[in-house]
Amino acid sequence: MGYRFRVLLVEDNPGDVLLVKSVMSSIGMNTTVEVARNGEYALQLLRGELPDTEALVPDLVLLDLNVPVKSGRQVLAEMKADPQLTSIPVIVLSSSAREYDVSSCYALGANCYVAKPLDLDVYEESLRALGAFWIDTAQLSSFPDIDTRSDVF
Repeated sequence: MGYRFRVLLVEDNPGDVLLVKSVMSSIGMNTTVEVARNGEYALQLLRGELPDTEALVPDLVLLDLNVPVKSGRQVLAEMKADPQLTSIPVIVLSSSAREYDVSSCYALGANCYVAKPLDLDVYEESLRALGAFWIDTAQLSSFPDIDTRSDVF
């Protein structure tokens, strides 16, 4: 069966959830998309704080900025401050293209920022290109808990 690429999608819009799941399954790789509809739930999944569940260790997080309970910006800040989560690549998908949003997300440690295109076909093609890059091209860490404070580096 091979390796299963795991994506955590932090998104509360059902249409966007459907689109992302559809695109990821069409890329042709064995991909699982787990959905968190609010930021607090996403962090609980990542940290293994939910009853009867182990921590979710995704290969990639697709993060909307405007999710309820804890915003995407808060999720990003907490992930990048947590040594167990900091190496997980986070792609911000937002309806905002404001310079403040883009700059603040990169300052918090986002690996990529994509403004969601208004045109559905363009949005789908953007997701397909993102998926292809992160799944097929990028070399991802298999040691998410490596201590970069060590004097080995």
